Amino acid sequence: MNIEKLKANYGDVRWYDRKRTLFGLPLSFTVYILTDKKFYVRTGLFNIKEINTDLYKITDYNLSLPLSQRIFGCGSIKVLAKDVDTPEYLIKSVKTPRVVVHTLDETVEAERSKYMIRGRDMFGAADGSPHHHGEF
Repeated sequence: MNIEKLKANYGDVRWYDRKRTLFGLPLSFTVYILTDKKFYVRTGLFNIKEINTDLYKITDYNLSLPLSQRIFGCGSIKVLAKDVDTPEYLIKSVKTPRVVVHTLDETVEAERSKYMIRGRDMFGAADGSPHHHGEF
């Protein structure tokens, strides 16, 4: 995928990469796309599956740098979100993972600031429990 095609389909693309396989080569049909509003994971060749998460719903991310990936300048990022459909997923084996975490952090914070959402506002957001506001 080239950046112009991605921008035409997804809008303001901040970062994208493919899952890396043997020797850190992007020979996979899994594509990760970070826009200014959402994070997409697109998988498949013939039957394409695409999941997306609103950035303001992302609560945490953890960087993992196993030796087998580090040798080729890759790493993985586990993303946790307050999303019913996809509460967590793995951005597996991408180049420059620390840069990706920094870009993700900046983009998530910008989206939260836009909606004036703080981390504590997200607790209980997607747990499915009814919200009681007291009785009169």
